[in-house]
Amino acid sequence: MAFSLPLPLATAIFNSFLLCLLLLFNLSCATFYQENPKYMYPFIKEASTFGSSSTASSLGGSFASYGGKSAYDYIIIGGGTAGCPLAATLSQEYSVLLLERGGVPFDNFNVTFMENFHISLADTSTTSAAQQFTSTDRVMNARARVLGGGTCINAGYYSRASHSFVKKVGWNPELVNEAYLWVENQIVHAPKLAPWQAAVRDALLDVGVSPFNGFTFDHKYGTKISGSTFDEYGRRHTAAELLASANPDNLDIFVLATVQKIAFDTQGERPKAVGVIFKDEYGKQHKAFLSERIESEVILSSGSIGSPQLLLLSGIGPKEDLKNKNIPVVLDNQFVGRDVQDNPLNTIYVPFKRHLTQSLLQTVGITKLGVYIEASNGFGQSSNSIKRHHGLVSAEIGQLSTIPPEERTEEAIQAYREMKQDLPFEAFMGGFILGKVAKPKSTGHLKLNTTNIDDNPEVTYNYFSHPQDLRKCVKSIQLIEKIVKSKRLRYFINSDNLTIEKLLNMSVQANVNLIPKHTNDIQSLEQFCKDTVITMWHFHGGCHMDKVVGRDYQVFGVDGLRVIDGSTFDESPGTNPQATVMMMGRYMGVKILMERHGERS
Repeated sequence: MAFSLPLPLATAIFNSFLLCLLLLFNLSCATFYQENPKYMYPFIKEASTFGSSSTASSLGGSFASYGGKSAYDYIIIGGGTAGCPLAATLSQEYSVLLLERGGVPFDNFNVTFMENFHISLADTSTTSAAQQFTSTDRVMNARARVLGGGTCINAGYYSRASHSFVKKVGWNPELVNEAYLWVENQIVHAPKLAPWQAAVRDALLDVGVSPFNGFTFDHKYGTKISGSTFDEYGRRHTAAELLASANPDNLDIFVLATVQKIAFDTQGERPKAVGVIFKDEYGKQHKAFLSERIESEVILSSGSIGSPQLLLLSGIGPKEDLKNKNIPVVLDNQFVGRDVQDNPLNTIYVPFKRHLTQSLLQTVGITKLGVYIEASNGFGQSSNSIKRHHGLVSAEIGQLSTIPPEERTEEAIQAYREMKQDLPFEAFMGGFILGKVAKPKSTGHLKLNTTNIDDNPEVTYNYFSHPQDLRKCVKSIQLIEKIVKSKRLRYFINSDNLTIEKLLNMSVQANVNLIPKHTNDIQSLEQFCKDTVITMWHFHGGCHMDKVVGRDYQVFGVDGLRVIDGSTFDESPGTNPQATVMMMGRYMGVKILMERHGERS
């Protein structure tokens, strides 16, 4: 006779069994995170662990299994602003490999806390989240080198693109809105307005940058407050956190994995991407493969510097440039690396009467002059941050003013950094009003310096080479002068007789770039704009839509390869691009899934 337990007892035993399983699961997870606290998610691993179970033999052979998995449906190069939401979305239904050359942001205090914003940008170590580069224009810049990309090193401002931008690139407005919401619901916050931000808001309205549109993500003429990826406690939330929405069973992420080239099968009528070659943190090379499914793709999401650079290193670009570097030509495309742009930025420093709470970007004036006005102030340094001065990329005023402009060489700057002590807190008793030229017409180019992926390419932006951009800059300086003179700012400015000429002189003396200064800077606003131009890290282009990629972001002339990031833009969307680039990653992930389902968008 069969033995049976009373239902209540059986239920109790079953629940106890489930509880034990849950405890065992939590214990194993706790052990994993205790041993690997900086990785946050179990699908993130160091590149050197790739292929630990077995190794693929060669790109010419069969698609082997490695790491317990078969070849991937998608290989995404670059775990940045677009790459993270793209990987999270595609992993819902397909196997995805995401390769990121940098480390993780989760244990990096200089990334995590707003008060360390300047220090993160000034960190020149090899493990820094920001890799510095200087354009041939002698303007200093930085590109992200961390999981989460530019969202880990920017000022956190979150604002959507204009409706005209969405229409121009051919996106579906309904899907765009859904993709924005997907991002916003996870990592975007309404800021607690800082005193300097409120003052600049009121000053913008005083000088006619109206109406006041309140708090909104939308791109509208006038003055507004927008979202932030910093929460109310000053803690940064990055695109890497969007990976929480991934299907962990379908996603492998390897950090410290530097892709050196895309591998192609060139035996058919058209070259076809079949995998990638990358090196780990110890310099050992690995190969990763696409599955044999016809829809499988390599997707470049390495940004406006990394994506064109990697296309060139992989043999796609102007054939004469490739031959000069002894790179075998896979496809001749004269537009790769061409017409790159950066939005010129000029800032005016305003000294304060008293210390104000630090703030990054919260307020913006979207003018009909073709310029955007924003503001920041102060500096903080948490007890956990690295202790260092901030050198050439700092926001301080007056650095290197004792060194003549013509002597401000890279070597002189480095020597100055090494001997300099930390600046006093009083150096940060002030704020900045920023004037950014929207939709610049000046264009430049990107070329390879070397065939080493670790080396920055040669980048030229040709700031203000188009006269319209220079006229916009002059208008922005004139508008900032009105803002500084507004009644609202009198309560903050540390002088009753502070003229715009004095402020301009202070800005000229600031160590903002390597461009030689002229004696007539403040007499000529045009010359002031040229001599004090800096970046807001909104560079774009190099893999332009309709020139390098089609409307589906597939690279012309080859199969199995797309570029999905800001390198495809011919303008920086909205006032600040991070919202749209994250949205783009989600949007294109959804679009690709719909295409594979045979659905129309």
